[in-house]
Amino acid sequence: MNYQETTEWMFNQLPMYQLQGASAYKKDLTNTLHLVDHLNNPQNSLKCIHVAGTNGKGSTSHMLASVLQEAGYKVGLYTSPHLKDFRERIKINGEEISEDFVCEFISKHKYFFESNDMSFFEMSVGLAFDYFATSKVDIAIIEVGLGGRLDATNVITPLISVITNIDLDHTQFLGTTPAAIAGEKAGIIKPNVPVVIGEYTPETKPVFLAKAKETHSEIYFASDLITEVYPSDLIGDYQQHNKKTVQETIHILNTQNEFKVSDENLKTGLLNVVANTGLQGRWQQLGKNPKIICDTAHNKNGLAIVMNQIQKETFDNLHIVLGVVNDKDLDSVLPLFPKKAQYYFCSPNSSRGLSTVILQENAKKYDLIGKTYDSVSDAFIAAKENATKIDFIFVGGSTFVVAELPLNKEE
Repeated sequence: MNYQETTEWMFNQLPMYQLQGASAYKKDLTNTLHLVDHLNNPQNSLKCIHVAGTNGKGSTSHMLASVLQEAGYKVGLYTSPHLKDFRERIKINGEEISEDFVCEFISKHKYFFESNDMSFFEMSVGLAFDYFATSKVDIAIIEVGLGGRLDATNVITPLISVITNIDLDHTQFLGTTPAAIAGEKAGIIKPNVPVVIGEYTPETKPVFLAKAKETHSEIYFASDLITEVYPSDLIGDYQQHNKKTVQETIHILNTQNEFKVSDENLKTGLLNVVANTGLQGRWQQLGKNPKIICDTAHNKNGLAIVMNQIQKETFDNLHIVLGVVNDKDLDSVLPLFPKKAQYYFCSPNSSRGLSTVILQENAKKYDLIGKTYDSVSDAFIAAKENATKIDFIFVGGSTFVVAELPLNKEE
């Protein structure tokens, strides 16, 4: 199979949460443990930083990778989901895994995957571990896919565990309270491995403290420890917490005597995240006059911060291109959006995309008024046609919506 055929097989034949939602979620690590054993446990040769959290784990992972690259290390980076191409998930020093490596890995192990009902995410994790071990990276930044305790990445023993924050998301799997979700995320804390907490609340802090005590892990609350926050090319109010988390993580890494990262490496790495890692979709500017911003925020906490940031912008009229997936709790997110805006309702090109008519009808309950469009592209074009040079266009609501935009082109 060529690369396109290989990825189509991966996407369509095996369970994939990004496309199917709940039906792709597995509630134990049996398959993953069987898989890494089949691959001769490549994860055991890796030095890792494990990153979990409801929001910010992708940005934090990319920041950490950028900083360590600036320090001269060969850095593996595993994240999810991807926006355009599967290979975005697996990078070394900002370069995506080759198509050939993906094809050869799948071809070599295809019979095993089929025989053991491996999920899309499980075999993706196995591929990342195998690629990083084969490439002999100095360190790998591994982002959790969903939750923590039962996530397929949770077969590693990292140098440091990182939990960015906790919010109500994926409640059908992780629990319906912040404390319950914190318990799932805290599942990545390993015995005698230090853990950095980016943000906490009165409900979640005791959960983290109890787990750290149980595992004899040193625990660090970055928001209490970091006072000076360095600038980054990742703009957006929500990056303040992520930068604190990164700075504290690098500080702890330096104390372990395995890696040496200077303050200059830290500052330069934070300023060059996009150039070093290729991160996209985080308060990313796609155009000027009118200013066009897209963001992958899709849950209550993430969207609240983004909507607040929009209100800090200066513009005449606000245009919002909005689409969501069909398991989104609309009554929790729609009230966050401003009433004084023109809406362009669309559905991402995914089996999980929510009907534009349903989205429009629910939005009306919160006085969010606009037209429906057949595609993200049509909605985006209409917004640009209607906006003047002093207006503001925001596109978001789902990672899938952002994925359909021309992300590499600023107008």
